[in-house]
Amino acid sequence: MEISEFISSLPVFIGNAVETNQWIGYGAILLAMFLENLIPPIPSELIMPLGGFYVSQGQLDFLPVVLAGLIGTVIGALPWYGIGRLVNEERLEKWLEKNGRWLGINPQELARSRKWFNRYGVSLVFWGRLVPGIRTLISVPAGVELMPITPFLIWTTAGSLIWTLFLTITGFYLGDNYANIETLISPFSSIFKIIIILTISAALITLIYKTLRKLINN
Repeated sequence: MEISEFISSLPVFIGNAVETNQWIGYGAILLAMFLENLIPPIPSELIMPLGGFYVSQGQLDFLPVVLAGLIGTVIGALPWYGIGRLVNEERLEKWLEKNGRWLGINPQELARSRKWFNRYGVSLVFWGRLVPGIRTLISVPAGVELMPITPFLIWTTAGSLIWTLFLTITGFYLGDNYANIETLISPFSSIFKIIIILTISAALITLIYKTLRKLINN
């Protein structure tokens, strides 16, 4: 089964689960949101609004739907965070000590990037959870920069809670038109993506400028 077919089958999977048993329905939403964070092409905009629709129909309850989506999201963020930890800064630093001269990068520059992430990383992890397409991958740099697991979980949970609440409430009020939510939020998603990209670009430009100025002065 291709990924597009799998994504298309998710509403049917959740619907069948809801029809079988209310708690199985919550479990299906949790599993779907876990997979959404594990496999980036799966959109949460398809899953949580559907949960909100079932709440509007009286087949599911609001709070368990939000909690199921939130738990699935947070658990799904951990594998990508773990991958980032495997390719962490300490290993990169050792590699740069041996090979960095060929790339023009030294361990000190890597340390500066970590300071930048420690300063702005919390904001990136939080706001990144609100941006489709970035939601999943924001966990990787957090792991690479060895962001402690506790603040990572706190800010991932905070950002994910806002996102799941927003999608569920929107699906509740859209009713049968819940599938149109992706069209509605697309402009806002683009704005958030631009802001995050500009923030990262500004940090990189600043780092390059300082490095060049140091080289010129020397």
